[in-house]
Amino acid sequence: MDAQGRGRADDIDPADQWVLNPSTGDYELRLQSSAPQSTVPGPRRTATRAGGAATRPRTAPGRDREIPGTDLPGPRRRRGAPEEPPPGRRRTKPKKSRAKKILLWTGGGMAFVLVGVSAAAYAYIKHLEGNVATTDVGSAGSSGFSKDEAFNILIIGTDKRTGAGNEGYGDKGSVGHADTNILLHVSKDRTNATAMSIPRDLMVDIPDCPTKQEDGSEKIIQGTLNQRFNTSLGQGGRNAGCTMRTVEAVTGIKPNHFMMADFNAVKTLTTAVDGVDVCVEKAVNDKESKLKLPAGTSKVEGEQALAFVRTRHSFGNQGDLDRIKVQQQFLGSLMRKMASSDTLTNPSKLLKLAEAATKALTVDTGIGKVSTLKDVALELKKVPPKNITFTTVPVVDNPAEKIKATVVVDESRAPQVFQMIKSDTSFTAVKQKEAKEKAAVAARLKGTKADASEVRVQILNGGAPAGSAQAELNWLQLEAGVSKSENAGNSGATQAKTTLEYAPDQADQARRLADIMGLSGSAMKPGKSVTNSQGLPTMTLTLGEDFKGAGVKLNSASAAAPDVEKSTADKVQCAS
Repeated sequence: MDAQGRGRADDIDPADQWVLNPSTGDYELRLQSSAPQSTVPGPRRTATRAGGAATRPRTAPGRDREIPGTDLPGPRRRRGAPEEPPPGRRRTKPKKSRAKKILLWTGGGMAFVLVGVSAAAYAYIKHLEGNVATTDVGSAGSSGFSKDEAFNILIIGTDKRTGAGNEGYGDKGSVGHADTNILLHVSKDRTNATAMSIPRDLMVDIPDCPTKQEDGSEKIIQGTLNQRFNTSLGQGGRNAGCTMRTVEAVTGIKPNHFMMADFNAVKTLTTAVDGVDVCVEKAVNDKESKLKLPAGTSKVEGEQALAFVRTRHSFGNQGDLDRIKVQQQFLGSLMRKMASSDTLTNPSKLLKLAEAATKALTVDTGIGKVSTLKDVALELKKVPPKNITFTTVPVVDNPAEKIKATVVVDESRAPQVFQMIKSDTSFTAVKQKEAKEKAAVAARLKGTKADASEVRVQILNGGAPAGSAQAELNWLQLEAGVSKSENAGNSGATQAKTTLEYAPDQADQARRLADIMGLSGSAMKPGKSVTNSQGLPTMTLTLGEDFKGAGVKLNSASAAAPDVEKSTADKVQCAS
């Protein structure tokens, strides 16, 4: 073997032989004539030149070559595409690739996986599709995916032991409970997303759950009261659809789809990207999880990465809520690694990620095709990391327990968080595009404004969630100083937009309330006043379907920050 061909054939990564064709923008398989041969059948060499360099075989036009390391056909070289440059000649740097970049969010909790593909890789896409397992959840989810709407994906990490090396994790013999749970909401305009963790030890009422059986029949699994959230999966034959129904029962938010994976996902995904950076404030030496890290930043992958997200004894109060914080920090770091140029420009990593992600996934049938997962991924890719917020369902210790082991929903804080997600409201400050109004309409907002204490208004619910009129009344009186306000109940009709009707002599009051609530000029409706319960003239505020929650301005995509812990995906944090 000559100097250019030294080394063993199995040392060559097949992904390293994919070369970007600058003429087409596609990755194509190029086997250098001097490269050592793989043991997998490939193009035959029919002759050798002096020095041992093999000549390139002639093939019939359009005949496929095989991808080394697989039984898949390789891409066909397009007519006119340039051949591999002779040894010693430098390749010219290709211009920006037109290869599509796919962004897929999945994992034991959640992970970003990016992979570049081209039309020539159709066979490989079908191969990936065969990796993905699906579950029919029926009416618990959506039948398809819409690119033009907000969407909610429930991401579930189970404690089921599968694969080698997982004997030390989870409950022995577990059918696979919902151990890690994150409800991911992606806004309609793709400016923001919220990832809300749901504690596994949250006490909930699990509703009745229709499940599809292998023979096509339907079996209804009876619901149970006051159970841990994690038993919404696996227990009594419950599938992911039962967990989705439980989420809706607890939060009022309907998941459209689910993605589920077990312990192997964390190991395979982190290995595929050559590790993820994590940070700890103090050195960790956990004998139970076998996690050992020095203080500061370290890179973890495989078994060590799984230990990092599973340990309960190294951080905080050694409970599940502190472990959730660590998992959120880990996922933020993983997302940053997935979006880095080191990953995006490395075909070897991209192919490994594609395999790891699809093999790790179980999803609902609504997104079970790789083409649909690609669509989901591309929509997720539009969201800036700085506007991806991690938070947790607000909870308090279970008052029914003397020894605290479980938690319950905090009814004083959780409703605002749930409402913000339902109303597609960001937890971060996001600029919202506003349509330009005609000068006459915009002029309604110009002029003097009355003091908030002089604003007299009655509030009607005309399409907002139940209880919104009273919630807004409480906020106006207690927080905004609009003391002369009252709840007038339901309007009797549903309207899409919130409106404020007022008489000409109430224009200054209307402008003050518009300023407080973020009403646009088009929401201002000059008309007549009505008489309130005290016999005094008052304006009428009708809350529409666009109402985002008490205290949330209508002209903003973000709300007043709720009293909950949160972080964003772009920030580096250290576990403590």
